[in-house]
Amino acid sequence: MDFRNAWHRATDEDVCCIACGETVARSDAREYDKYGDRWNRDGKSFEYLCKPCYKECWHVDRSGLEDRLEAAGAGTVSRDAFLRCYHDLAEDAEQTRADGR
Repeated sequence: MDFRNAWHRATDEDVCCIACGETVARSDAREYDKYGDRWNRDGKSFEYLCKPCYKECWHVDRSGLEDRLEAAGAGTVSRDAFLRCYHDLAEDAEQTRADGR
């Protein structure tokens, strides 16, 4: 018996995709780590994306994303206010990168 396969069967559970809300088997999902370091597992709990949503994700550097979300008021202001502020912050960050600063 392949130990790795036995471990997967023993720990397979249903998880919820954070993008679409579908419930899928853990084996049919991908781990999501908001810090971009899913290999460092000490003290972490993960969120999950179903495979179709994972394939649609942009796999780009997320440096500063959490700070930008907080600065834009994620979860504390209206959706419209958040989107306006986030857009402005993202535009500023893009301009800074383009200027080479």
